[in-house]
Amino acid sequence: MEHYLITIDSGTTNTRVALWNQKKACVDIYKSEIGVRVTAVEGNNKRLAGAIREGIQTLLNRNNLTIHQIASVYASGMITSNVGLTEVPHIEAPAGLEDFAAAVRAVLIPEVFELPIHFIPGLKNSNVVDMDTLESMDIMRGEETEALALLSLITVKGAVLLALPGSHNKFVTTDRSGRLTGCLTTLSGELLSAITNHTIIADAVNHSFASAHYNWEMVLKGFKTARDTSLTRAVFTTRILNQCLSASPKDCAGYLLGAVLSSDISAVKKSSALMLSPDMQVVVAGKEPLRSALTRLFEEDGSFSDVSGYDSGELLLSGYGALLIAVYNGDF
Repeated sequence: MEHYLITIDSGTTNTRVALWNQKKACVDIYKSEIGVRVTAVEGNNKRLAGAIREGIQTLLNRNNLTIHQIASVYASGMITSNVGLTEVPHIEAPAGLEDFAAAVRAVLIPEVFELPIHFIPGLKNSNVVDMDTLESMDIMRGEETEALALLSLITVKGAVLLALPGSHNKFVTTDRSGRLTGCLTTLSGELLSAITNHTIIADAVNHSFASAHYNWEMVLKGFKTARDTSLTRAVFTTRILNQCLSASPKDCAGYLLGAVLSSDISAVKKSSALMLSPDMQVVVAGKEPLRSALTRLFEEDGSFSDVSGYDSGELLLSGYGALLIAVYNGDF
């Protein structure tokens, strides 16, 4: 009888429950638009628990499986926070696959599933933080499994800087042995959404984000304007670009994207949250247009000589990283 692994990835706004076979292939995914924000707003996790229960049962039904064919269930992301299902403390960097595996906490939650759920902890840069060390502190939940997945999929030449763009852009450094040595978070995705939909710039970009077919020259111009002046000035010049030069909403959206990503690259270079080295390999993952735009801007900046993008296709990186931890623990 073939056995399967179920992984759960719950973020702020959505949840993905995935089914994996023994060939490490994802055979089915259930997606829900319920995340931990619902718990924070409503003061309880009943809807989150219900969404996960429904997701697991849907996967079993769609694939004609019984509970006896499920080897284990692993969960990562904000589901391990105080507004998730079970809070698991972050572990401190540096940490590798074996450290995350050792810190996994198995908890039986009968109202969700009959098998224990193995909760994977997130990562924090330090156990000590005060006003003097505030900028060097960072935390993440969920991206640690994405990082571990990427490290297993790419050709690693030494220390690596992983860029994981999304609602919150995450940057993670690793050492030569594959341990995660630090992380840095920016609000770029949310900032782009807010500017695009809720400021005067919304008219210039027609309430639309840059597409995969962006105008590179406009992205680069936005990047340079923010680098040479400031992010807030560059954002406003998006309106000038539209009003005075009749630039299209598509070009304005590309310009805005370059401006916001410029601040991220500046943060990476200046922050004490990451363990950087000049010869560090840079790998940018994530969806378009963020992946290729950020890759090209890192190349344009020139601070790192080895920069590449990685297209993971339809592979659910967070789930694959959780699978690697389950395999390490002998649970799959």
